[in-house]
Amino acid sequence: MSITWNTRVETPSDLELIRDITRLAFGRHYEVDFLDAHRADPVAWIPGFMIVATTTDDEPVAYALLTRCRIGDKPVLSLGPVAVLPQYQKQGAGGAAVRAALATARDRGEETVVVLGHETYYPRFGFRQATEFGVHHPQYDGPNLMALALGGHAVPAGDLTYPVTV
Repeated sequence: MSITWNTRVETPSDLELIRDITRLAFGRHYEVDFLDAHRADPVAWIPGFMIVATTTDDEPVAYALLTRCRIGDKPVLSLGPVAVLPQYQKQGAGGAAVRAALATARDRGEETVVVLGHETYYPRFGFRQATEFGVHHPQYDGPNLMALALGGHAVPAGDLTYPVTV
């Protein structure tokens, strides 16, 4: 049975539920702190780039977040965290949120997205190893650091930096 997920930008009433989704999906509080730090950072946080996947009654069960980072001096987006309530995992909710987030980025003229994530999950969205594009990070080079060009643009080469650390 296939489920069709609705997606939308988060609303203020979603904030605590998104924190709960994060804690339950990852089984620890680190990612909640990471999410909160991004939300509080005016450089990293971009309004409209927290996309939730919802049930038919508009209850958020998953989300994908895009925040600002840089490759060299070029502003790009970072995907993550992506989180799904455990009871909805492996049903396409996370994928729906990721696809909607990437479409939002493309529609808003963004050119590149990077992700630090599972090397067998994110290629389904078009991500490839970042080192193929000449993108490097001193701590994260390897198969889990991936990049995606949007809208026919090229991924810039250079060192990846994030404005927020936790």
